[in-house]
Amino acid sequence: MSGQTAPVRKGHPFIKNSLIILNLLVSGVDPKTVIEGVRSALGEDPWTALGEMSKGEGPRDPFKILIGTILSHRTRDERTAEATERLFKRFRSAEELAEARADEVMELIRGVGFYHVKSRRIIEVARIIKEQYGGRIPDTLEELLKLPSVGRKTANCVLVYGFKKDAIPVDTHVHRIANRLGIVHTKEPEETEAGLRNFFPKEDWIEVNDLFVRFGKTVCRPVGPRCPICPLREGCEYYKKVVKIKRK
Repeated sequence: MSGQTAPVRKGHPFIKNSLIILNLLVSGVDPKTVIEGVRSALGEDPWTALGEMSKGEGPRDPFKILIGTILSHRTRDERTAEATERLFKRFRSAEELAEARADEVMELIRGVGFYHVKSRRIIEVARIIKEQYGGRIPDTLEELLKLPSVGRKTANCVLVYGFKKDAIPVDTHVHRIANRLGIVHTKEPEETEAGLRNFFPKEDWIEVNDLFVRFGKTVCRPVGPRCPICPLREGCEYYKKVVKIKRK
């Protein structure tokens, strides 16, 4: 009927664009500035374990990314990389790892956090992939979340680093930086993920985790953030509300 305005449905482009504009107004930073600022602060170094696993000229190995991500929980990148390399020199596929003895796997991954528990879990994951997926890693969030020891962060890491699909894995670094900058004001990682998906254009999603993790280790550290050298400080909510006030 003429004279009436049709309701705007959830998911409509108008709603998404409005959310992006609102984020820009509230945070004081824009997606392009964030990406370019983080890149300029990092240069080429440092590296992340998952980033290194996904590099190289050969095809990516989603199974290695999956197992490496499970091993990385509560573990430094250096330890994760070393343990993953030792494990995959011995067991190169889900089929091989599914038949492994827990004590042998335990020795290979010794050094990662909770390696006693993780040794059994990764064998269980390998068996499920062998028996239920024919040895192939599922490439959807829904199927990955059905695997034991796989939450949204791990599943999204597999999508990004294993399959080069658009997703935003949210770990402690990503969650902290997004909140400090004022991009989001969230308590739960899932809320942060949703906010970042609204803030960044989809073509940038695949870079966010690697950039933010590296940035969180060297500049926007959990304790003693290096605000004076941060190229994003003038638009950063944490810097304006906490650091500047302390200096007055």
